Order: sequence, then structure tokens, then C-alpha cells
Amino acid sequence: MTEKKFPDGFYWGAATASYQVEGGIYNTDWAKAATEGRVPVCGEACDHYNRYEADFDIAKSLGNTAHRLSVEWARIEPEEGKFNEEAIAHYRKVLQALHVRGLKPYVTLWHFTAPLWFTEAGGFERKDAPEVFARYSAYVVGQLSDLCEHFSTMNEPNVYGSNGWLRGSWPPFKRFVLTDLVSITNSGRQHESRASRGLAPVFLYFRVMKNLALAHNAAYRAIKKVSPSTEVSVVKHVIVFDATANPFYKIKAALANYFWTYKFMNRVADCCDQIGLNYYFYTQFGDKRQWRKTDMDWNFAPEHIYDAIMILARYKKPIFVSEGGIADAHDTGRAEYITKQVEGTWRAIQAGADVRGHMYWSLLDNYEWALGFEKRFGLVEINYETQERTIRPSAYVYKKIIEESRMLE
Repeated sequence: MTEKKFPDGFYWGAATASYQVEGGIYNTDWAKAATEGRVPVCGEACDHYNRYEADFDIAKSLGNTAHRLSVEWARIEPEEGKFNEEAIAHYRKVLQALHVRGLKPYVTLWHFTAPLWFTEAGGFERKDAPEVFARYSAYVVGQLSDLCEHFSTMNEPNVYGSNGWLRGSWPPFKRFVLTDLVSITNSGRQHESRASRGLAPVFLYFRVMKNLALAHNAAYRAIKKVSPSTEVSVVKHVIVFDATANPFYKIKAALANYFWTYKFMNRVADCCDQIGLNYYFYTQFGDKRQWRKTDMDWNFAPEHIYDAIMILARYKKPIFVSEGGIADAHDTGRAEYITKQVEGTWRAIQAGADVRGHMYWSLLDNYEWALGFEKRFGLVEINYETQERTIRPSAYVYKKIIEESRMLE
């Protein structure tokens, strides 16, 4: 039997995002929404802002060779066009801490939360949003590129747009009246009833999605001017829409894949050196099965990361798994989930996809957006009262996969 090894140089790790773990961020749209009672308070979160070295020690102990993180736009540019050198100095220390531990950094420039000055002036509805974002992106890369080779411009643009302008569960809480007909995710249903409802949000959604694509492309060009050798990617959340043999469902799945993934990627692929994949969802139209569910009420389908990778492989770019994981508070299914997800990744490589690395979501339990701290994705459990870290048993299964860089038999 052929040993299921991963390619030489394949890197392994986990991911975090600034607002979800750092704590102490109060000048963003999400923090304001929390003061209004529209989303849970994030507060000090995991206090990762102060504890990052100890957290990276844990990542190192678990065999990780890479780490994906984000920097907080609101910390770095607290006022429009005015940049905070202390924030940059902090993130330089964070990157240096990763290097000391032999962890390759992958930095995301914007992971959902945005400065109040930007969102209160219209955010990505603004006509000049692409230029504003490109200016910020070029500044950060100019300051950090000596410590990081790879920057992603943005995280999950379709998730940001759909939750903010179609479902209305995230800022700016605008809800398209027909969303109930197509909504398949659980990203904070309890907040949807408070959103501004109407027909207009769907038109704003398409404007925002166009501006996000333009923003990525503008940022790519601006980054290349200040640091030509920097690798630039977008992190795309791929929902795998599948179908039974019924032709109607086949057409439905094809349309869903186009509008969720291909439409955006067709706009930005030429301005990507690599593509980051976030995978969580598999849905099959016409399917009558009773699926096993995660704590997020999502189908337990880690093996279908194969299909998500192959969807992106059509763009002929190197791919890295930037996120993939399970909410599993009792850690009863995480080891199985990771093992099957890694196997799906290996199968995609065998099918010809150029996959360079795999990062589990998440290193730590964290703030799961409109769902607060209830959902537990971490390899490391966080006690939010004491900030104590406890490595979950499943993390050691992932460690064994990493150390052997192969599928476990």
C-alpha cells in the first residue's frame, strides 16, 4: 500500500483572527454593535494580545510549522489616513515571536471588523472604498514585509457581504426580505429579526461585493508597488453545493456554486499569487439523508474539503487551506474531523491540485462573531474566567499527522 505522504515542504498549522482572540478592541463596527446589544460583547476575548508568546509556544509544542493570523485594521488606522506606529510595533513583535519558534506567518490584512471611521462613512458601500483599503494594505505590508512573505488581503468576502447585507445578522444589519428562502447557515439567527428589512439590501449587497473585488485588486497592485516579492492572496470561503442525479438540482447546484464562489473569484483570480481556502459547508440539493451535525448545526462533512479544493484548482494557482475545523465543545468528533479533512486535502493533491499547506481553525477557542463565546473550535480550550489554556486530546492527533506529514492509517 502506498504511504499517504504529503509533499516535501508542506506546512502545517492553525489560524486565529485578531478581533476574535486579542481582546481590548473597541473602535470597530462590531464593538459598537455590542454596546447596542446587537451582538455579544467580545471584551478581553482570549487576551491573546498579551499572551501571544505563550500561545505560540503551545502551537510549537503541537508540531505546527505555520500560523495564520490577522492584524486589526482599527488598531493600525484608528483615524482615516493616520497610522498608529505603536500598533505596527506590536505586530512586528508578534511576527518576530513566530519566527523565533520556527512558525511561518501568514497575515490577513482584514478579517471582518473595520474601523468606526470607515463603517460610519458607508464602509464598503463607499465609492472610494477600494482606494481606502488599498492605502491601508500597502502601508501595513510596507511596514511588515521584512517579517512576512505572504499577506492575504481579506477573509471570506462572501460571508461578510451575505451576513451584513442579505441575512442582517452582522453589521451593518441590513436584511433582504427574501433571504429566508436561501439562508443555509447559522451565523447568529437570533439577531436577524432586528435587522433593517427590505428590497434595497440585495442591491447594496451586489455593490459591496463588487467593491470588495475591486478592493482586493487595488490592494494587490498597491502591495506590489511597495513590496514586489510579497505573495498576495485572497481567502475565499467555499461552500460546496452538490446535487443528486435530478437535473433540476444539478442546475441549482451549478448556479449556487457560480454565485457563491466563481463570480467573485473570476473578478480577482488574476490578482492572486495564491488562494486561501476556508471550508466548512457541504450541502447536496435533493439529499434526504439525516446528517450528523456539528455544534454549529452544520453537516459533518470534512472529507468534502476535496471538492472545495477542486473548485478553486480551476484557477491554476497554488492553494493553501487557510481555515477548516469544527465546533465541538466536548471534543468527541474533532480528531475524526481533522483526520478526514486532512485525507480530503491529500486526495486533492493526488488529483493535481497544488496545495501548499493546511491550517486548522482554530488554534484557540474564540469569539464566534454573533454567536459569542458559546461555540468551541479550538485545539486549545479557553477558560474565559481565568484565561487558562488546556490542550484538547484531538490536538495530539493533529500533532501526529503533522509530525509524520502523512495520513494516519
